[in-house]
Amino acid sequence: MFKTFAIAAALAFSHSAFAQDAVEGAPPAPVTEPETTEVVLETTLGDITVSLETERAPITAANFLKYVDEGRFDGIVFYRAMQLNWGEQPNGLVQAGTQYDPKRILPPIAHERTTDTGVLHLRGALSMARNEPGTATGDFSIMLQDQPGMNADPENPDPNWQEGYAAFGYVIEGMDIIEAIHAAPTDRNKGEGWMKGQMLAEPVVIVKARRVEGEG
Repeated sequence: MFKTFAIAAALAFSHSAFAQDAVEGAPPAPVTEPETTEVVLETTLGDITVSLETERAPITAANFLKYVDEGRFDGIVFYRAMQLNWGEQPNGLVQAGTQYDPKRILPPIAHERTTDTGVLHLRGALSMARNEPGTATGDFSIMLQDQPGMNADPENPDPNWQEGYAAFGYVIEGMDIIEAIHAAPTDRNKGEGWMKGQMLAEPVVIVKARRVEGEG
């Protein structure tokens, strides 16, 4: 093992020295940012602009854009606010979507692991709601703070958490609107199971979802 490492290290050093000599005085190569597409969610509380990771999470981002382009998100609501009482506040997530409306939902999409895409559950991340991996359709959550527990965890003994949830974009404007939705009153009698009490008393409407002008 040591011998293999030593050879690899020597080759790497040699290549690095050669490369440095070859580009002496040349400007650094430009860093290429992954391709993204921006979408505005026009809500009754204000606009939220999101940047979708169309290159790094192509399946999930394309699914979201199809809902946008076909008007399937126009008139849906933010209906859930999950509160977490640990870490920096406010903490938790808000959720919106088609809620399995047969007139709005499209077929489920393949699951994209965060370990494959590199799109992690950070503050402002968009993430697909699902039951089992591969069942996501038209419902999504937005993180109030970093939620690393939602990322794929190959070492977890539970197959569900090995897969994690599929993050596919980030809020770039309007986190104040997300925080306002999260702070809105909930109805303790609404919801089922562990989601009981997390449903907004007055859901916040997404009046229209549209690509930013010039995108797509």
